[in-house]
Amino acid sequence: MTVSVNFSGVKRKTLKKYDVIVVGAGHAGCEAAFAAARLGASTLLLTINMDHIAQMSCNPAVGGVGKGQVVREIDALGGAQGMVTDAAAIQFRMLNRGKGPAVQSPRSQCDKVIYQRGMKWLLENTPNLDILQGEAVAFLLDSAGHPSGIETLLGDRIEARALVLTTGTFLAGRLHYGLRHFAGGRAGDPAATLLAQALREQLGLRLGRLKTGTPPRILAKTIDFSAMRIQPAETAEREFSFFDPALRPPLPAAARRNMPCYCVYSTEETAAVVRENLDQAPLYQGKIEGIGARYCPSFEDKVVRFSHHPRHLLYLEPEGAQTGEYYINGISTSLPPEVQRRMIATIPGMEQAVISRYAYAIEYDFIFPDQLCRTLAQKAHPNLFSAGQINGTSGYEEAAGQGLVAGLNAARFAAGLEPVELARDCSYIGVMIDDLVTKDIVEPYRLFTSRAEYRLHLRQDNADLRLCDWAHDHGLLPEPQYREFCEYRELLEQALEHCRTVRSKGKTLFELLKGHAELLDTFSPETAPLPFENALFPPLPDTATGRRVWHELLIEAHYDGYLQREAASIGRLHQLEDWRIPADFDYQSISALRNEARSKLEKVRPTTLAQAARIDGVTPAEIALLQVHLTRRRGRTAEQE
Repeated sequence: MTVSVNFSGVKRKTLKKYDVIVVGAGHAGCEAAFAAARLGASTLLLTINMDHIAQMSCNPAVGGVGKGQVVREIDALGGAQGMVTDAAAIQFRMLNRGKGPAVQSPRSQCDKVIYQRGMKWLLENTPNLDILQGEAVAFLLDSAGHPSGIETLLGDRIEARALVLTTGTFLAGRLHYGLRHFAGGRAGDPAATLLAQALREQLGLRLGRLKTGTPPRILAKTIDFSAMRIQPAETAEREFSFFDPALRPPLPAAARRNMPCYCVYSTEETAAVVRENLDQAPLYQGKIEGIGARYCPSFEDKVVRFSHHPRHLLYLEPEGAQTGEYYINGISTSLPPEVQRRMIATIPGMEQAVISRYAYAIEYDFIFPDQLCRTLAQKAHPNLFSAGQINGTSGYEEAAGQGLVAGLNAARFAAGLEPVELARDCSYIGVMIDDLVTKDIVEPYRLFTSRAEYRLHLRQDNADLRLCDWAHDHGLLPEPQYREFCEYRELLEQALEHCRTVRSKGKTLFELLKGHAELLDTFSPETAPLPFENALFPPLPDTATGRRVWHELLIEAHYDGYLQREAASIGRLHQLEDWRIPADFDYQSISALRNEARSKLEKVRPTTLAQAARIDGVTPAEIALLQVHLTRRRGRTAEQE
């Protein structure tokens, strides 16, 4: 049943009163505002610079291993990132194509200007959504000390029932170019220093410090691409969005869709330049406080930590169809500009290259995510939500996934409804959020497929089958897209039923399809070398939907036994998820709990036994002990009723 959110009783005397205010218009903020407005909440998106909405500050690409799955999930949940990416794409590739379907991940190189313009246009034309250029510097507080709005640098005082913070790298941001450093949210934008102070002093939140970085950009006319290996675009009938383009808004589109990338290796001379100038690296001179990500080290960190490797693979990726700038993926650095020029000149094909934008490192404040619920609300302030790098994550995709959940729950809070959670077994977004609020975050969190227990179930190809019903029930997915999904699902279910019942050679067609992974490369059942008579296969329409049904059927057959085992494991998980732990549960009353377990349980405040079981330091025996005490509490509650 679809949830109808009613805001008719909300008083709106002036424009300065909203149901939801979203602070920050990066990838998290855009999805948060889009989701809240779609639910009918009057929403304000506040951004320091209107022209930098959805700015691709780092890599001009969306997707990748783990990340591509998240974008497909965002699309299935009615979000914006997938359809805007498809409009702005200048190259599409399916990563890990030579491996199994469970680890294949879509990735699109984007025209970053078109992506930014497309998202801005979409939000400007979204009902219930206003956008304001301004900087939030303080919170309005109600009598209980909870935020009831924000105050801007220009003195605007704007009230709201719920707030979503999506500040990215702006909170007390500091840019590092060698030993020179100065405040900034990213190159060209100011830092949000006063807001960071307000989070500490007004709201009493614990903040930490993280860092990330970006590589230099190079002018294409100064690059000799003949010295590099070309990486062409792939053709694909369907890119990120599951839905018919005719159902999407008329977004601005990229001028070209087949621009190549290039691969090249750094040299021993490149590493020598770095080693000679480590005294100018802020990371090695103690100038950077923030912790960076191990999986995405700066180039100088690669040279020091992996000194046995004489060279490192780099990718040259176009920044757009109408710009001459290239992004060098793999050589992020905070060394000073003069050293960057020397480094680039040692790379084949870039001996005469001109840097258009220097690389830099940026450190920024974040909120320790153990202060969050799985709804992305702050435990201390139930009407305050946060998403993206402010929660200790990295990546456009991770930010957007959190933003959608935060915006959804902010709108539900404003409407007086209970918040909702995405479970680990149904989405990578759920895996990420559960990790954030349950684990200790000591570096920027990045989503990998290895973080999920149910990777065969959480594939990029079936995100709509996992999430579209949930999205429609919660008001996120519009009716036309939901009808299209239902038609696809019905066709797939009919094909599955046919193949599970019709027999040939003593086995069902489904059983005969197992072990024939090579069929995944075929276009349709009519042209495939089937292990039975082709006429026995159910007829499918010669459309994108029909071909997708064929492909999904093969994947289900390929992983059938493994999927059944995962389903049994998911069933056991659901049993623990059904054991809800009240917010006021007294862990001190359980004397048999070890001090370490009690301390961590009180810190995380898990909402279910399943979440409690994932806390480092809490043993299965202690989960059983919790179950006993919850059973007793249920009994006492029943007696009182």
